[in-house]
Amino acid sequence: MKKIAIFGKPGSGKSTFSAQLASLSGIPLHQIDTMAFNADGSQVLRSKFDKAHDKILNSESWILDGLGPIGSFQQRIACADTLIYIDLPYPLSYWLVTKRFLKGIYQKPKGWPDGSSLAKGTLQSYKFLGQSRRFWNESFYQSLRRGAKEKALYRVKTLNELNGLLKVLVPQH
Repeated sequence: MKKIAIFGKPGSGKSTFSAQLASLSGIPLHQIDTMAFNADGSQVLRSKFDKAHDKILNSESWILDGLGPIGSFQQRIACADTLIYIDLPYPLSYWLVTKRFLKGIYQKPKGWPDGSSLAKGTLQSYKFLGQSRRFWNESFYQSLRRGAKEKALYRVKTLNELNGLLKVLVPQH
């Protein structure tokens, strides 16, 4: 476990889990959202994002958290040796997006790009959740399984499973 891709719907706990895994494993963490946005909240040029993303993929070890452009996501899936698909139920994801917003009023959420509006990001997360059944679904998972023959693949469907996965991945903690 040296190259780990963590992905799933908005509000699924990816950033919190990724930070904990990085802390316990010592593997460098790179959050796609912070790579994709400038400090003022504007989007990074695609060429700049691709260059940074490619450099990470070619490094010895990494944790990459998030989706980003589909092409880079597919590259990540191909290069990773460990895939963690956080597939919480939609109502729970909506609640966690709302909770992140409420907590974010007092403290910037983990992995949240500097300068990005929490309110706009929350609305975008709700919108993306509404549209994401076309992408984050059983068909996606089956495709992932077929392509992950030489990889460790974890599909997490509850918060308890997510919390327990740290003990599986980093047993000495």
